[in-house]
This record gives sequence, C-alpha cells and structure tokens, in this order.
Amino acid sequence: MKRKTSLFSRLGQLVLAMALLSGLSVGISACARNNITTLADRAPKLDLQTFFAGQTVALGIFEDRFGNLRRQFRVVLEGTVDGDVLTLDETFLYDDGEQDFRKWVIRRTGKGKDGEVLYEGSAEDIMGVASGAVSGNALNWEYDVVLSIDGRDVEVHFDDWIYQQHEDVAINRAYVSKFGIEIGSVTIVFLRGDAADAISPLDLKRWS
Repeated sequence: MKRKTSLFSRLGQLVLAMALLSGLSVGISACARNNITTLADRAPKLDLQTFFAGQTVALGIFEDRFGNLRRQFRVVLEGTVDGDVLTLDETFLYDDGEQDFRKWVIRRTGKGKDGEVLYEGSAEDIMGVASGAVSGNALNWEYDVVLSIDGRDVEVHFDDWIYQQHEDVAINRAYVSKFGIEIGSVTIVFLRGDAADAISPLDLKRWS
C-alpha cells in the first residue's frame, strides 16, 4: 500500500475546502499550458541527469489559488545516475517543523516525434507513473498524488514544470488541481554548484 504523503497535509483540508466551496461554484478550471515542444529553442538546454547528479539544494513555497502563502519548505536532494536512470533522494523540512522524505526513480525512455526527450518517474506516494518530456530548457510532467486529509485519502493532480535558468539554477512551478480546478501552486528554486554553496548547508533539523 502506498504511503500517503505528508506534502501539504496540514494545508489540504483548507485548500480543498476553498476549491469545493468557491472554485466549483464559479466554474474556474485549470488553464491549458503550452506544449513543451514550443520551448525547444530555449537555453540553457536542460539535461536531468546532468543537472541533478550529486547534491542539489532547494527552497520552496506553497500558495493557494488566490496567491496566499500557506507553507514554506527547504529540500536537500541527492542524485545518482545509472545509465538512463536518475534516482533522487529528497529530504524536506517545512516551516512548521515537519520533516518528510521522497525517493524519485526517473527513467529516460526515448525521444518523441518532435525531438523532445521522454521520461517516466515513480515514487512511493505517486499514483501510477509520472510521465513527461524535456525540450529546450524545460521539463514538463504530470502525476497524481494521494494526500491524507482529515482521515480521508484525496487524490490531486500535479502539472509540474522545471525551467533551467543557469548552469546551476532551475525554477520549478507545479500547478495543483482537483476535479480540473486549480487549488494551488508550488514554486521551488533548485541550486547546485557554486549557487548551492552560497547557502549550504541547509538546516533540515529546525526552521530558523
């Protein structure tokens, strides 16, 4: 049985309540976003195995769909590469003191018809398989996560975008939805190399 992720667990009831009470009543749905292949000419070119090999640090926030800051977190990622497989061990600390861990196994599966590099990923709290592609400086993939909210298991959808901005910097925007209604978003800045050294080591024991 899959472990129910603690990611946003203390926000889940509030966010879903807002979505059900206001989002559904006004019929606001998640917006369609660009096809990843439209970013083919963007630089620097993102290579997941290269960017996430070794240690990466990250700082992130969660906002509800009205743009209100609900949670902050920091992450240390350890990436190992074996051929076409990238394994990412992620350790989280949230601003309320909660700690969490996730292990991604990400496989490069080939190329699409427009030259995009195709990927599949799995993690313990992901339903099924995450699937997506890299083109230009960006990765886009989508997956479903089960949240444990007030004793109930609630499945939400992530539309996840990573944009490499510099050799050592990438920005992640993930749009969270339920019933096609956008209920929040996650923003993460990934830092590696010299950029990571400027703020490392991150304290994952206590928030200060």
